[in-house]
Amino acid sequence: MSIPAYARSNFQTLLRAAGDGNLALMECLDAVMGSPRYVICAVGRDEGDYVFTPFGHLADGNPFDAYLPPDPNDPDGFVRPETGEAP
Repeated sequence: MSIPAYARSNFQTLLRAAGDGNLALMECLDAVMGSPRYVICAVGRDEGDYVFTPFGHLADGNPFDAYLPPDPNDPDGFVRPETGEAP
């Protein structure tokens, strides 16, 4: 599977911000559920004002429980949650 260009571009921007020391962790509210989220933001300036660009939030609890990784045996598949192993 291929990572889309927008995600690669955003990741490069995030790496540059980290390298320049321009990252922030902000407490925000989820727009749908209204629950608190801790959001990783790049920090920029616009005419003397700070601008925070959100890139994503930190996973609640154990992040290994939140995501299914790619299946090493199938380039188009993911490890299944039922067993934690590739099908």
